[in-house]
Amino acid sequence: GGPRPLPGQEVSVKVLGALEDGGLVERDPRLIFVPGYGDVVQALELGVPTMQPGEVSFFLAAFPYAYGRPGSREPDVPPEAPLLFEVTLLEVRDGPDPQPLPPAVRLRLGSQRRERGNFHFARGDFAAALRSYRLSLRALDGPITAPPGPEEEEELREQRVKCLNNCAAAELKLGRAEEALAACEAALRISPDNGRALLRRGQLLAEQGRDAEAALVLRRALELDPASKVIHTELSRLAKRQSPASNT
Repeated sequence: GGPRPLPGQEVSVKVLGALEDGGLVERDPRLIFVPGYGDVVQALELGVPTMQPGEVSFFLAAFPYAYGRPGSREPDVPPEAPLLFEVTLLEVRDGPDPQPLPPAVRLRLGSQRRERGNFHFARGDFAAALRSYRLSLRALDGPITAPPGPEEEEELREQRVKCLNNCAAAELKLGRAEEALAACEAALRISPDNGRALLRRGQLLAEQGRDAEAALVLRRALELDPASKVIHTELSRLAKRQSPASNT
């Protein structure tokens, strides 16, 4: 009984997932997620919003709606495996994003969504990965119930930088260099000496023909990581392009 989940609401479900041979691969007594955020397999994303609190449903999911063509190592799901899910909808409540939350909860939400983005990225679903990274940033930047302590503040900063770097990587995979550059620059506004963001920004500037800017950025990256072969290679390529001999 009760209303079905609305867009943006958070649900708690009990989930059992089994292979065709009956082998149990997934058991979660209280899985919490927001449908539509890409935090769970599509069978649950699509199925749970059709349920009412207290209802028990069975979803037979072809592999595109489960763990996809490659399967999964955690849980241990073979490639192209269909799954049978038994789902009990335990609770529906307002989503956490607009609500003031303790910093520790913001950090947990951000980390969960970033890890889900990494899951999608590893499977080549870069659009889904980017969506998860953006949702992670939204969780990290949401309202808090009290100012974070020094350690929490530092962890929030580090997680934001990680997410922005991951956004840049996903944007590049989607062929969006300008958006990738913007993500790098946002990361560097938070952490000016972040080596990963400096390197990628230098590479993107070089690709745009902004060689002088690229060289400055890459030299700064080299100061922070003098042993990096990648940075040395990028600077050598720029030097050859800028030398008079290369223009004759």
